[in-house]
Amino acid sequence: MGNITLRTTTLQLAPEESMTMTESTPPPVSADVMTLAGELAAERSKPDWQTFNLNLNDEQIEIRDWAHEFAATVIRPAASEWDEREATPWPVIQEAAKIGLYSMDGSINLFIDPSGLLMPLVQEELFWGDAGIGMSLVGTGLASSAVFSNGTPDQWSQWLPRCYGTPDDVQVAAFCSSEPGAGSDVSAIRTKATYDEKTDEWVINGQKAWATNGGIADIHVVVATVDPSLGSRGQAAFVVPKSEVKGLEQGTKLKKHGLRASHTADVFFDNVRIPAANVLGGKEKLDARLAKSRENNGARGNASMATFEMTRHIVGSQAIGIARAAYEFALEYAKGREQFGRPIIDNQGIAFKLADMAMEIDAARLLVWRAAFMSAALMRGQTPDYRHGEGSMAKLKASEVAVKATEDAIQILGGNGYTREYPVERMHRDSKIYTIFEGTSEIQRLVISRAISGMRIR
Repeated sequence: MGNITLRTTTLQLAPEESMTMTESTPPPVSADVMTLAGELAAERSKPDWQTFNLNLNDEQIEIRDWAHEFAATVIRPAASEWDEREATPWPVIQEAAKIGLYSMDGSINLFIDPSGLLMPLVQEELFWGDAGIGMSLVGTGLASSAVFSNGTPDQWSQWLPRCYGTPDDVQVAAFCSSEPGAGSDVSAIRTKATYDEKTDEWVINGQKAWATNGGIADIHVVVATVDPSLGSRGQAAFVVPKSEVKGLEQGTKLKKHGLRASHTADVFFDNVRIPAANVLGGKEKLDARLAKSRENNGARGNASMATFEMTRHIVGSQAIGIARAAYEFALEYAKGREQFGRPIIDNQGIAFKLADMAMEIDAARLLVWRAAFMSAALMRGQTPDYRHGEGSMAKLKASEVAVKATEDAIQILGGNGYTREYPVERMHRDSKIYTIFEGTSEIQRLVISRAISGMRIR
């Protein structure tokens, strides 16, 4: 490792100056210090000294504002209705498709970003509008991202357009991973895919739970076990088009505490046959990966952790959108609501809550942006390096901030906040799931503690 030399200067004080110097009197600044400061400022104005920048560029601002406008004018006015109906907001999805916000091209536009910020910027705005409708708009992205990340170029062309449909005939897609006995523990997945050599088909059997768009989608991306002896390394993802198979059935549609405008259901697979080519990445690549895993059967892999780490900040950005919406509503309410002849924000008990909300939301966003930048390392020709569970930190902080901020918003509104006449009640219900899905808060802490300690903490 090379030596680092810091440029320094020495301050020379006259004897009488040393005698009269007090703690409250600053030392005089010599010309040498000013020269040094000027030289360093000139040297460090070079581009390689300007890698840390929290300013968004013009295109990022334009895309963020575009999403915000849609959230403000289309999503928010419809939020209460679709929450009460507990139904998929097809008209809103269609409006989003007409402007390109809900589309294959739109999703790729947000994904291809060397800063990593476009996706969380847009999702924060959509969920600021409403979390239930927001999830209906981004739920397809779970499946399309799996196709894009794991599929071949031919599979991209075949399946991605079908995930979204067209503005005149919008479609949604479903990503099916969780099971009744396999939530946080992905190695416990029991849905099985068996290869039938006679017909060159995969046969899928099992049950999936908590599937966003499950059953109402045509394209289902299903994570199934191919070799149970390998645990999570023996799994693969398969594209199952409902319109082309038999044996795929929707189970019970869940009646949820929050995110009620987003369809969530169990999905059953009973001897569902799909072509061999429907395994993402192709069968040859899968066979090679399984063979390598069997050779190294005693080794623990961290591919699953790395994959989750690279997407958890996006979920965090959704939680920030909910928290910010609750904070902004509570702030305006506190400035306009009068008690005892003055606005309630004039009381420290209210003002301090709002100050904490603003601070915590900003802190969570900074963690999300850091993780987002780290996740885009591949697009900058680098290797993502999550040393301390930074993705989990972002998701954990944002989810818990959302729950606390929405709870405090209800407290600030008092009895009004507890009624459905005001949106903070809905926001509070929507926020809670963020400490549960995509890895519970406990799982996030487990990931972080393992990362910082290097130990297999249980």
